[in-house]
Amino acid sequence: MCSTSSQAVAETTKLNTLGIHHLGLNVPDIKQTAAFFIEQLNFKKVGEKPEYPAIFVSDDTVMLTLWQVADVGNMVTFDRKKNIGLHHFALKVENAEVLNNLYQQLKLLDSVEIEFAPEPLGDLPISHMMCFIPGGIRLELITA
Repeated sequence: MCSTSSQAVAETTKLNTLGIHHLGLNVPDIKQTAAFFIEQLNFKKVGEKPEYPAIFVSDDTVMLTLWQVADVGNMVTFDRKKNIGLHHFALKVENAEVLNNLYQQLKLLDSVEIEFAPEPLGDLPISHMMCFIPGGIRLELITA
């Protein structure tokens, strides 16, 4: 008898993912958040669905889907210490110089809250910083 179970398929075929295709983020103002990614991090607008509404932006490595919250007056902000869900997301930057330049640029924006400036990540040979982007989502920028 021929087995077609998923276990048999897994034993003969290596099944794995290929990284993030896109990340969907609910935000209170998709235009403001899209402008942040485009103007501050050099993303490109790659699509839009006004009927959702949603705006798609990409840095040619990852795509972000920005979804407009339907009722901003009744939205509930995320508490990373209490809620299940996105704690933060991290974007790689080329090196410490780029990270420091982004920090200098972002700390001047009223729409961005810096959680901490660039610093070493433990004993690793990389640095990172954390901020809250327009809409309050927590973003880590980290050296490659």
